[in-house]
Amino acid sequence: MAKELAPISVGRTLAAVRSLMRFATRSGHLAKNVAADLNLPRPENCLAERILGEEDVRRIIALETEPRDRVLLLLLYTAGLRVSEACNLRWRNLRARGDAGQLTVCGKGGKTRAVLLPGEMWKDLLSLDSAGNPDGPVFRSRSGKPLDRSRVLRIVQEAAQRAGIAGGVSPHWLRHAHATHSLERGAPIHLVQATLGHASVATTSRYLHARPSQSSAQFIQAR
Repeated sequence: MAKELAPISVGRTLAAVRSLMRFATRSGHLAKNVAADLNLPRPENCLAERILGEEDVRRIIALETEPRDRVLLLLLYTAGLRVSEACNLRWRNLRARGDAGQLTVCGKGGKTRAVLLPGEMWKDLLSLDSAGNPDGPVFRSRSGKPLDRSRVLRIVQEAAQRAGIAGGVSPHWLRHAHATHSLERGAPIHLVQATLGHASVATTSRYLHARPSQSSAQFIQAR
């Protein structure tokens, strides 16, 4: 029996089929686009279920005793990095800015962005630099190679378990938390967009809808 695909995977598969049929019709390989009327499912928006509270994030970080892993958790949250961006980070991508610092991050599609870090986060990062190799990875495995995505996932999941947080917590949850908490604390939405490397401010605005500060339900008196 075939394994059932997640709704988002079903949508992507059907989109690929529809695109292929469109190409086949235009190129003359098919007389008719048999997928023209194929409707793509709208996946359920579960973003609100993947946003951790500030106390949850603090507990995840505070209970991590391994110095490298604690700094990794701090950076994923403080800078809102994608897991691949953290894994690919090299010491040459770091620059001092007075008592603080700056990261040059290579994001999706090879696009780069600069992320300013607060002073304490900068000090935490510098505490990991023992090799003095500009091309070396900031987050190294025991072999000296960059941490891979699967290892970072295990680090986050184990930290979440220690903190008593149920569910499939992943590194991206810390990025969601960064977006949500910074917006709730008054960060301009375009600044959050630039920090996270979102192509559109519409992507960033999803976090406003996931955890609204007000609702018309608050004005209803049912009892």
